[in-house]
Amino acid sequence: MNDFPQVETVEHWREQPEEYQEACRKLVISHAINELYGSRVYDEPAIAWAPNPYAKWMVCRVVMEEYGHHYRFFELGRDMGIPEEAMLPEMSEKAPLSIMDLKLTTWEEFCTIKMIGDLGEILHVEDLVQGSFHPLRNLARMTMPEEYFHSEFGENFCRDICQTAEGKDKIQAAVNLIYPHMPHFFGKPKSRNNEIYLKWGLKKRTNGEMREDYMARAKITVEKLGLTLPDINMNNYD
Repeated sequence: MNDFPQVETVEHWREQPEEYQEACRKLVISHAINELYGSRVYDEPAIAWAPNPYAKWMVCRVVMEEYGHHYRFFELGRDMGIPEEAMLPEMSEKAPLSIMDLKLTTWEEFCTIKMIGDLGEILHVEDLVQGSFHPLRNLARMTMPEEYFHSEFGENFCRDICQTAEGKDKIQAAVNLIYPHMPHFFGKPKSRNNEIYLKWGLKKRTNGEMREDYMARAKITVEKLGLTLPDINMNNYD
């Protein structure tokens, strides 16, 4: 039997130890900030990069859903009493994930970050859907199908682009650009925050376990398209 609480409501959450409450706040703030920032710097600009009306329509769906993800976390945060400015990247002291500093300028790069970047987000949400804080868990369960769609969106468009040698070279170059940034997406293997999340049942896996799982899945994903992952030195990520 697990020794951490199953917290079914925000009201019940307020009765929990401060360490548990703060851990939940950190998770909600992080997701609210990163969903919004990623929508602004990657998803919305990609509408202009998309090569035809169908692609633009599909990107618009992604944009709508990504902004929706932010707003779901934002609403939960407000219910928890988190100040609004703490969940807005232009006002919060918390910086977005470092992957957001990567400048993308082409359709091929956008499709690639959807394919292998949103795959990383899937792993994070997979952990949340089993968590002990039920309002966050339920929100993650609502979000999960859309995260799968975003990664599949990227894979499908990358597959289409790879039908020509020139297109395949562009996607491989985008993989080479983006993938080395992805291990940072999961945090350091020895993370105090991660230890607390595990202690309270808010997450199920260590950062290192999630990173290894991601790398294995990313390898399978790109190899389906006849692509390869670039070699990286894992000592640079510890």
